[in-house]
Amino acid sequence: MLVSPRSVVPPQSSPFFSSSSFNRNPRRFRPEFLARFLSARCCSTSASSPGENATPRSNYAGTRLDETVETGSGKLRLDSWISTRISGISRARVQSSIKTGLVSVNGKVVDKASYNVRGGDEIRCTISELQPLRAQPENIPLDIVYEDEHVLVVNKPADMVVHPAPGNPTGTLVNGILHHCSLPGLASSNQEIITDLEDLSDDEDLASSSNAASIRPGIVHRLDKGTSGLLVVAKDEHSHAHLSEQFKQRTIRRVYLSLTAGVPSPVSGRVDVPIGRDVHNRIRMAAITGPMARGKARHAASRYKVIDTLAGGGSALVEWKLETGRTHQIRAHAKYIGCPLLGDEVYGATRSMALSLLQPKLSPSYHGRLLELLSELDRPCLHAFSLGFNHPRTGKEIHFSCPPPPDFEKMLIQLRKMSTETKKVMTAS
Repeated sequence: MLVSPRSVVPPQSSPFFSSSSFNRNPRRFRPEFLARFLSARCCSTSASSPGENATPRSNYAGTRLDETVETGSGKLRLDSWISTRISGISRARVQSSIKTGLVSVNGKVVDKASYNVRGGDEIRCTISELQPLRAQPENIPLDIVYEDEHVLVVNKPADMVVHPAPGNPTGTLVNGILHHCSLPGLASSNQEIITDLEDLSDDEDLASSSNAASIRPGIVHRLDKGTSGLLVVAKDEHSHAHLSEQFKQRTIRRVYLSLTAGVPSPVSGRVDVPIGRDVHNRIRMAAITGPMARGKARHAASRYKVIDTLAGGGSALVEWKLETGRTHQIRAHAKYIGCPLLGDEVYGATRSMALSLLQPKLSPSYHGRLLELLSELDRPCLHAFSLGFNHPRTGKEIHFSCPPPPDFEKMLIQLRKMSTETKKVMTAS
């Protein structure tokens, strides 16, 4: 069976990682590390030049930069140039400082991160304070797969939202992390918890609103509420910037598993179709082709492979590897190739649609059981199965995997069983 027990897998080429390096219940880190990332207000300091071997700080509030752009540098974005001049800072943090009017070019305040600087421009910048955190710590059980001083890898359940937002103010992963790390919440208007303004990574297209962006301690990427599986959290700003850059460069190694309504044809392939907001349904994304994609969709590419054909060809266990990380990317691409995820009614896999595909492939004796299984399914059958990245401090490659939760596995086992039994009946007859 594809779904193996939870594992933390060191790469074959890295003998540095022994089984003892990543035990299931590592020691709790000292909470002051993340506390400093979330709440410390450091004194004003001068920015270190990129050539200096300065130790990356946990918080950059008050850091000042006063430099002239080198002649011959060509045309560069303001946020990109500043990011290269302050070691370890995230580009999102720089963008926040620009938007709040803390950056000037040749003595004139510039509030557009995309402003193009040229050789000879005099840049003055002060890094802004981190934005107030609007979340309370909550004693929520977390399935911690790995933890050290710098990163946390969590196995998110399917019914958990990653960060507070309108409609989901409590019970989120962020609330649980605050409690796990022994950090206080927002007690009053005079007591602020601080976190980074927004994430550089566009993995799963993190919300850009100031409310949603101000309440994610170290969240580098996210999973939809209905998606289960592995997610990495940064515990300090250096780790956050380092992991965000890996997402931006698309070097994070992610594998998802899904159960589809129908079997993709061909059984493996690459879907390279832009994704944008569905003009007919604002809560849904869509794969958009042709001229319509221009200005309305973003590049998105997914690779898929059928691991197992289920229910006599009415369903499949499919592996997905993401080259980009757009909102609902797998769900939209699965719909585009004609095989939406089981349980994903938003993207077309309604109960009646799934039944129409599955029932003709199975013995009538299983039709009632099939209806019962589909009725119990209350989320898309999608699981973030494995996650690999270079550790932001050591630079070593680490890899984690975790089997799907019971609802996914139950559906997989039952569809396999129905398929096997149907074959026996057809063979006997």
